[in-house]
Order: sequence, then structure tokens, then C-alpha cells
Amino acid sequence: MEERIPDIVLAREPIAPDVLKALSERFFEGMVKYVVDVERGIAAVGGELHADAEALLLEDGSHQEGLWGANYYPGRGPDGCIEYTSLINIRPAQANRGVEIQSEEIRGRVREITFALLGSGEPLP
Repeated sequence: MEERIPDIVLAREPIAPDVLKALSERFFEGMVKYVVDVERGIAAVGGELHADAEALLLEDGSHQEGLWGANYYPGRGPDGCIEYTSLINIRPAQANRGVEIQSEEIRGRVREITFALLGSGEPLP
């Protein structure tokens, strides 16, 4: 019997390609929303809204100011697999006034964690 994959997976280690594939097909075709904790180096992957993944990380002990949302597109390669946009990124108090992550430092950290836990845009099986 196949184990049910939850709608949102808390990733502390790299996600298996078959799990990532299931998550990327559950709510959207070929894309998965996720939230990265740039301080702890973990991510909550999946769900219909970034806010759902954000809530899971907050319950796990993350702090709001370290959480940033993005979208991951398998099969688009390292330069096209990450879209740094999410409503949870709108934070005027942190100098981020729009949905896209403005800070190059934070974008770099999100990219580093994404490549470590989700991959660098490789096609999925």
C-alpha cells in the first residue's frame, strides 16, 4: 500500500524526486509553492497557499522575519526553476514592499536552500 504524501512536507533533508513530483502536481501543474526559513535552512513544500506552508514552519519554531515564499518549477534548470514571489513576502518593515523578494542576500539564501532541498530545476521522473 502506497504511503500518502501530505499536502505540505517539512523538508530538513532533500526531498525524494517522487515526493516532489507528487507535490508539484497536487495543486498546480508542474509547480509547487514553498516557504524557506533562511535562518534554519529548512523549507515547507506544497500546499495551495504559501500561508499554509508558512503556518507549518511557525508551528515548528520558525520566526516570521526569516520566512520567505517562492515557487519551484521542476525541469526549468537552475536559472529558471525559482520564482521569488509570494504574498507573504510583502513586508514594508523589512524593506520588502512587493510580492517579489528584493534583497539579493535573501534571494541567494533561498536559492541555496532550494537547490539543497528541492533540486536545481532538474526534470522529475
